Amino acid sequence: MRRVVITGVGGVSPLGRDVAALVDGIEQGRSAVRYMEGWDRYKGLQSLVAAPAELLDEKRIPRRKRRSMGRMSIFAVQAAEEVLADAGLDREELGGGRVGCIVGSTMGSAESMNETFESMLPERDLGKLTSMKFFQCVSHTASMNVAHYLELTGVVMATSAACASGLQAIGAGYDLIMSGRQDAVFCGGAEDLHPTVTGSFDILFATSTGYNDRPEETPRPFDKNRDGLVCGEGAGIVLLEEYERAVARGARIYGEITGYHTCGSGVHVSQSNRQSMVQCMREALRQADTAPDDIDYVNAHATATIHGDEEEAGAIREIFGDTVPVSSMKGYIGHTLGASGALELILSLVMMRKGELYPTLNLEIVDPSCDGICHVTGKTAKTVNTVLKNSFAFGGINAVLVCRKV
Repeated sequence: MRRVVITGVGGVSPLGRDVAALVDGIEQGRSAVRYMEGWDRYKGLQSLVAAPAELLDEKRIPRRKRRSMGRMSIFAVQAAEEVLADAGLDREELGGGRVGCIVGSTMGSAESMNETFESMLPERDLGKLTSMKFFQCVSHTASMNVAHYLELTGVVMATSAACASGLQAIGAGYDLIMSGRQDAVFCGGAEDLHPTVTGSFDILFATSTGYNDRPEETPRPFDKNRDGLVCGEGAGIVLLEEYERAVARGARIYGEITGYHTCGSGVHVSQSNRQSMVQCMREALRQADTAPDDIDYVNAHATATIHGDEEEAGAIREIFGDTVPVSSMKGYIGHTLGASGALELILSLVMMRKGELYPTLNLEIVDPSCDGICHVTGKTAKTVNTVLKNSFAFGGINAVLVCRKV
């Protein structure tokens, strides 16, 4: 089995257009969550806060390629452009069928899907639809458009497992390179924001509804006063590359993926399950040939739902006790759903490089049900050689990845 390393990162987030802006915002302890003007027009929507990303410079993408892109795909393409530059690759190196693309999302562009139905209904007039709208709405729209934009001829896939989509995409790319089927893969996730997205969680009583008048105070992962998740948007992409290939071209290596596992809970479609989380983390550690004591930091999924945070804290406690630092990034950028695993892995790599851990924003009073683990509540200097990243999704789908410094 071949070694797999990360040699490029790119991200569009609620804190800015690139990874530097994302890191800068978190370094400053800024929240990107705000009150969403106009969302109160949607009857029954209780959560009126979100973490939107700004759509910038989209017309730099040639129109012939941009026509098939909704907001979500534009984010993904912009993140992939940053990866290409960061990794020091030329487009000429992307041909030959040995470079692939796997980008996940919860579904197709929520904004484009809403526009489709609003234009077609109530007259049911298909003549009002544009020819390219379909390509913005398909579930593989982000992966398809990134691959088309970069003119990739390798494996093109799309993972679709809600909040686990981005990390599953990276895990799938890891498997492809490790087994020799690809030499490099653009991997990650993307999502766009719309009231219907927040509404789908709202109906399940999973959203934050008590902070509409003070949005910067929510979400509150692991906190006693948490009341649910806040949706965000953006895209996170990383370039995975076979180790020898990366070394031969003198690439900068952010880290090596040493273990990955994904599994289902088989218990409940919407309720998190502690034991399946434990199973997933243990198997990822086994694949990485890494003991729990060798993990220096856990980047938690921790969306600030009541049950989800409790179950994840319990799972982390069972494996790591209270010795390994744990934090969540959701307080800064909300829950970017399909993009979250990739964006938060990128931040974990930044922490590894800087030797500094970012705290969980808005964690003021640890809920007793989430106690017994080592919460990072302030910026903390620490040597980080190995990190474990969690992503857990509705449907009982778990994904865990282990990455170490090279």
